[in-house]
Amino acid sequence: MKRKFEMDEIVRYCNQYGFIFQGSELYGGLANTWDYGPLGTRLKNNIKDAWRYYFIQSRENSYELDSDILMNPTVWEASGHLAGFTDPLLDCKGCNTRHRADNLLNEYNSSMNADFMSQEEMMIYIREHKVPCPKCGKSNFTDIRQFNLMFATQRGVTQDSSNTIYLRPENAQGEYVNYLNVLRTMRAKLPFSIGQIGKAFRNEITPGNFTFRTIEFEQMEFQTFCKQGIDSETYEFYKNYGIRFFEYLGLSQENLRFHNHEKLAHYAKEACDIEYLFPFGWGEINGTHNRTDFDLTRHQQYSGKPMDYYDEITGKKYIPYIIESTYGLDRIFLALLFENLHEEEIAENDTRIVLNIAPKLAPIKANILPLIKKKHSNQATEIYHILQKMMMVSYDESGSIGKRYRRGDAIGIPLCNYNR
Repeated sequence: MKRKFEMDEIVRYCNQYGFIFQGSELYGGLANTWDYGPLGTRLKNNIKDAWRYYFIQSRENSYELDSDILMNPTVWEASGHLAGFTDPLLDCKGCNTRHRADNLLNEYNSSMNADFMSQEEMMIYIREHKVPCPKCGKSNFTDIRQFNLMFATQRGVTQDSSNTIYLRPENAQGEYVNYLNVLRTMRAKLPFSIGQIGKAFRNEITPGNFTFRTIEFEQMEFQTFCKQGIDSETYEFYKNYGIRFFEYLGLSQENLRFHNHEKLAHYAKEACDIEYLFPFGWGEINGTHNRTDFDLTRHQQYSGKPMDYYDEITGKKYIPYIIESTYGLDRIFLALLFENLHEEEIAENDTRIVLNIAPKLAPIKANILPLIKKKHSNQATEIYHILQKMMMVSYDESGSIGKRYRRGDAIGIPLCNYNR
C-alpha cells in the first residue's frame, strides 16, 4: 500500500533530507523565503536542464537569454507595471490583518466573481453585506487601497525618486527589450523564440503553501515571436506543448488540466493556465498567453526605436505578435514532490519513504554502498571516483546495508551498487 504525503509532511521531508530549508533559519527565518539545499539545488537544476532540452535544444530557431534583474525603470513604465501592477488591499481594524478585497469577496460568496468589480463596487458590497474578516470575524475594514507589487530600491547613495529602480516582477520584459538584439545577432527569421530562466520578485500580500507562492521565485520563460494570422495556431500549439512537457517531467495527465481565462488582460487575445492538482487544490504551474503586438508596440513608443520585422518574402514590415508560455520552477518542483513521493508499506509495521522520480531529474544518479566497510571500501571508493566524472553520485558506508538502501530510496537515487 502506498500513501501520498500531505503539505506539512512535504515541508518536514524537504528539511530532513536537504531539499529545502527555511530562509535565514539561523536568525528565526524570514516569512515565505526558502533556501534550496544540496539535493533541492540538484533537482531544481535538473528541471532547468529538462526545460532547456525541451524548449531550446530540441526546437528550431529557439535562443536562450540571461537578462539582468535590474532594468531601466522606463521598461516598467512601458510595460504598464508602474501604473497597473497593483492589488486592491484593505486592513481589518479589529485584528490588523491585511486582505485582498477580491479574494475576500470570492471566499465569502463563491457564486460571485469579484475580478469583474471595480474598487468602489467591492467596497460597497463589503459594507452592505458586512463581510467578515476571515481571522477575527469582525466587519470593520479600512478603505481599499491599491498596493504596487514591485519591490523598489535605490540606485546610488542618495534616496531620490529619480534614482528609484525595481526588482523585476517578471522575466518577460528582458526578452522583449532584447528582441532586436537576438533578431540581429542570430539572423533570426519569424517565427523564432527567446527563452530565459531567472529570478523574479513580487511583494505578494498572501504568499503561502510552502514554495507555491513566495515573494522571490524563479521562472522559465518562453516567448515566441510570430506573424499575425498564425498567432492563434501558435498559441494552441504551445498550450498542448506545455502538457507534453509536464508529462515528460513525470507529472500524470489526470493531475493536469487547462484553465482558460474568462477575464482577459487588456493586452491579451487568448490566455490559458495549466493547473496541477495539489493537496490544497488546483494551482497554476504554467501560463500561456497571446499577447498580440502590445509589448513591442509599447517599447517602440517609449524607446523611439522601431520594432518592425522585415518580411523578405512579402517585402513588408510589421510588428510581430508574441505567444508567451511561462513555467513556475518552484511550483513545478513542488508538484513533482507531490506526484512522486510516497510512503510504502513493505511489511507489517514496517514502511519506507520512496521518491519515485524520473532518473533524468534525480538529484543523485547512483549510490555506492560497500557491503562490508573493512573489506570493500577501497574498491567501492574506486568505483565512486570513476562515476563522479560522469554523473552526480554518492558514497555511503555508514550503518546497515538495509538502512543505506532506504536512505537512497527516500531521495530518489535510481541506481545502487554494493560489493559482494
